Amino acid sequence: MSDGSTTLRELLAALDHTVASLVDAPAGEEIAVRTVAVAEPADLPEQLDAEGGMPEVYLLIGVDADATARWLREVGDRDRAQRPRVLMTKSANDSPTVRAAAHSAGVALVHVHRQARWDQVFSLIRRMLARSPGQRAASDDYDLLAPDTDLFGLAQVLARETGGMVSIEDPHSHVLAYSASDASADPLRIQSILGREGPSDYLRILREWGVFDRVRRGDEVVDVPEHPELDIRRRLVVGIRRGTGGARSRMLGTIWLQQGAGPLRPDSAQVLRGASAVAARIIARQLDAPSTEALLVRRLFGAHGDGVDVPSVAAALNLPTAGPAAVIGFAPIGPAAGPAASSGLIRLHASAFRDDSVTESIGERVYVLLPAYHSERSVGSWVRKLASQLEQTRELVVRAAIAAPVAGLTAVAGARAEVDRVLDSPVADPTGSRVATLADARTAVLLAEIMELIRERPRLHDPRLADLDEYDRTHAADLRVSVRAFLRAHGEVRAAAAALRVHPNTLRYRLRRVEAILGIDLTDPEDRLLLDIQLAALPGGGIAQK
Repeated sequence: MSDGSTTLRELLAALDHTVASLVDAPAGEEIAVRTVAVAEPADLPEQLDAEGGMPEVYLLIGVDADATARWLREVGDRDRAQRPRVLMTKSANDSPTVRAAAHSAGVALVHVHRQARWDQVFSLIRRMLARSPGQRAASDDYDLLAPDTDLFGLAQVLARETGGMVSIEDPHSHVLAYSASDASADPLRIQSILGREGPSDYLRILREWGVFDRVRRGDEVVDVPEHPELDIRRRLVVGIRRGTGGARSRMLGTIWLQQGAGPLRPDSAQVLRGASAVAARIIARQLDAPSTEALLVRRLFGAHGDGVDVPSVAAALNLPTAGPAAVIGFAPIGPAAGPAASSGLIRLHASAFRDDSVTESIGERVYVLLPAYHSERSVGSWVRKLASQLEQTRELVVRAAIAAPVAGLTAVAGARAEVDRVLDSPVADPTGSRVATLADARTAVLLAEIMELIRERPRLHDPRLADLDEYDRTHAADLRVSVRAFLRAHGEVRAAAAALRVHPNTLRYRLRRVEAILGIDLTDPEDRLLLDIQLAALPGGGIAQK
């Protein structure tokens, strides 16, 4: 298309009928699509409330037919230019009501195979939408050496040149791209494309035959015979490598060529070996290109010092320079969760909430930028919901901090620093919530920073506390605990005594001992303030001794 967009027809061809099939396209299959979002049941009202146009492709996850139909009817009330163009769901074939609502709203309806993994479908669609016009043309021009050739085009051309069906996978057996399937696609291919593991018995046989080891060790094309008992057809497989071998060689993935109803062409192994070299260049280019984008994003977040050219970064990332924006930071809690476990999930949910969101992991934390957001309340609601979903569905416990509004991209680095201040605070939100803004947590954050400053500077430690702790140790007393309770009760002896479960006169005696040991007057506001700060900053055992 002239504007470089992907059409629905191209998108369906890339996904293949194994994964998705068209149910209805009221506006035809040549409609252009550029953006994709994931929506779960709780997301639907917020998507409708958003100002401006909605993402053009929606993947509805876990939304039942009734809710889908209601949502489509509300979508139909929006201006046509602001409606989504394609809806993908696993229940499209089951509900005439959904089909009617989609048709009435002018939204194309696509049925997704029930066993397809949504993360796999989402990733494939995003890769497809990212293709340039030249990349889409390359798959029709049979030019494997064209600079714009991508894995989708390579898979299609390789299938035509060999007479088989192609899938290209990463080192973890996740499918990156594949050619069209026909009726002879076997269970291993179908399950792989759906994002599922192939038949366990066959995978065991492949390991016993040493197929995976041979592919990892060298660049030979491995001929894997058919296994009729498991309904598995013959395959050729070759590794995709960066480098010429040895210690510097890096495994980038594999290309699998399944034989279909007819035999593979005689030179298929040679063609496959050449395709491996092309795939290595494509994947290396993709690995290198995001590193440049990631560097820009990290600079925007202030991870590489100041010196960022905001207009250039905004142009490269297609972001508005003016605000208001929002910056959210997520920090994992506990040993089970780290950036590797949470970054991808947070990026997925952030893209569903706002398709122009920017997500980057820095150290142990994940940061999200929402440019030109419309509602601070909806941002907070989304963050709280996401934190709850990560814990309930993925057992990932995170704390989150929100900086909003942010004036524009020039203020993003400063906003991230403010977010870190909240996340660095042990208890950021006095209500106990794991999601807080700096405004909500200002008192807790400042107190935590003051306490840390005192702890780090011995010259700010009051040495008289050592005498108090020494008295407690030698006399098995509780003077520190007693005076702390007195200060927390704002000088009310009876309230403090009740909290300590001692007689008020007992507490008064202890307080006189504290005054004598420390040489202070507990009726003096300045003495009480200093003692309260010192007791909070320097818990027992961490005090500089005389």
